[in-house]
Amino acid sequence: MIKNIMTKLLKIEVPIIQAPMAGGVTSSKLVAEVSNSGGLGMIGAGYMTAGQIREQIREIKQVTSNPFGINLFVPNEFTYTENEIKSAAKLLQPICEQLHIDQNDRMEIPTSNHLFETFNEQIKIVIEEKLPVCSFTFGVPSIEVIAELKHHNIILMGTATTVEEALEIEKLGMDIVVVQGSEAGGHRGNFRGEDQASLIGLMSLIPQVVDHVSIPVIGAGGIMDGRGLMAALCLGAKGVQMGTAFLTCIESGAHKVYKEAILHAKEDQTVLTRSFSGKWARGINNKFIADLKNHEESLPNFPVQNTLTQHIRKAASSQNNPDFLSLWSGQSPRLAKNQTVEALMKDIISEATNINKHLTNITVD
Repeated sequence: MIKNIMTKLLKIEVPIIQAPMAGGVTSSKLVAEVSNSGGLGMIGAGYMTAGQIREQIREIKQVTSNPFGINLFVPNEFTYTENEIKSAAKLLQPICEQLHIDQNDRMEIPTSNHLFETFNEQIKIVIEEKLPVCSFTFGVPSIEVIAELKHHNIILMGTATTVEEALEIEKLGMDIVVVQGSEAGGHRGNFRGEDQASLIGLMSLIPQVVDHVSIPVIGAGGIMDGRGLMAALCLGAKGVQMGTAFLTCIESGAHKVYKEAILHAKEDQTVLTRSFSGKWARGINNKFIADLKNHEESLPNFPVQNTLTQHIRKAASSQNNPDFLSLWSGQSPRLAKNQTVEALMKDIISEATNINKHLTNITVD
């Protein structure tokens, strides 16, 4: 087993965190199995209500006594115009027709105030249910929220895509920073500066962040096996956060069509798009992305566009149609396997152990 300051802090056996993928992927079974296998299972609670979070936490506690955590989206102020909504709706109309759905069925766009209220309710549940770990994406919480969580001895993790973001996370008193390389699947975790400026590869990002912060660094983005784990550790990280590798596991809550798309994808088929949500994210290229590619810059920002496309994604899921699903994936889909969490974890540790033995036998003249 690979032990270090990060495994000690999180009270886990191996330095592997299952990425908190929002939208139903992080089923209770997936989270529990990762924790039962020695890693840290994480609930992707970005889109969940306080009630749903409480229910899932209690469900997971029934099947594991090991630590697990939760990830929350930090809300941000946002604005939009009626013209943006009308323009986006016009672009989405042909897709709605292909899926035989009514555009008027889309959900009501939430207000900034509603998102902040939901976030505060989520925080309250995390404290009440005594979760040991809470991570954040899309920004950093307020000093007051951080102080309240730390008062209850909850370990806090922030997500960064640049050295500057990592420094801010450390300055606020958070315990761990997850550095997300541009290879990572799903939404970008950047919160300072332009999206395109934060597209730094993980192997370049890890050592630069390690040299500037004193808190443990976790590498995320394109890591699928023991080779990726050891590479991150060699560069100074204390562990890794893996998403796509767990997404295709049997226990994952991802749609079967989604899993199959990743299992048959090639490394050059993932692209960055803001067509689905209004925020840049990496996923497998499909018809939806291609249809809106030339209009991306004019689409409303997150979470507006995400709300406008929700009924499309729901219909595509029920119709088993991958053309209009958000197939989030990192850049290493060829390494994905359909296997149990237990098998994946054993393979990662076995491979990492063998690599470590090989490295100790290398002599440098």
